[in-house]
Amino acid sequence: MDQQEQKGTGETREPVPVQTTEPAPPSAPGRVRSWSGDLVVSVLVSMFIILFLYQPVRVEGTSMLPQLEDQDRLFINKFAYRFEQIQRGDVVVFLYPGDHTKSYIKRVIALPGDSLRIDRGQVYVNNKALKEPYVPLKYEDDRSQPAMTVPPGEYFVMGDHRSISSDSRDFGPVGRSLIYGKAAFVYWPVDQAGVVR
Repeated sequence: MDQQEQKGTGETREPVPVQTTEPAPPSAPGRVRSWSGDLVVSVLVSMFIILFLYQPVRVEGTSMLPQLEDQDRLFINKFAYRFEQIQRGDVVVFLYPGDHTKSYIKRVIALPGDSLRIDRGQVYVNNKALKEPYVPLKYEDDRSQPAMTVPPGEYFVMGDHRSISSDSRDFGPVGRSLIYGKAAFVYWPVDQAGVVR
């Protein structure tokens, strides 16, 4: 009740007024501290993602046409192969076996233990012709490769633009330790943006 009767007097006790005050807006230094704290957290999260999960890279050259064009920017997943196996058809980034200061991006064609041969451009893996919808007719070539078995822990890689690609046909299979990422997503240019397949 707002009023309360006192016994025997008939008087009423007025409620005590309560003063409310609006909280003062944060001072300029307080706002700066809050904003800079958010910025630090954002930078740390971004660094974690870039250092441990995804890394931006730039494609140099045309050996992966039409999937990837020269100067495309994409993210590679550096964490993928900690939980999954490298699969035939994956587009991977690796240190060039002849010079570890350079990185190459190619498609995995054959896995460790696979038998492989190339007859005038047609790739055979484990004695079966490999279907390669990612290699358009105009990018095919007629190179051949003698039959071989991919050594343990190594991967045979090739570019999709077969007629100009320098790949495992030239420098041999790539060791697992040199493969450090899986191409995930093109982010630039915008009209090329999308998942790498």
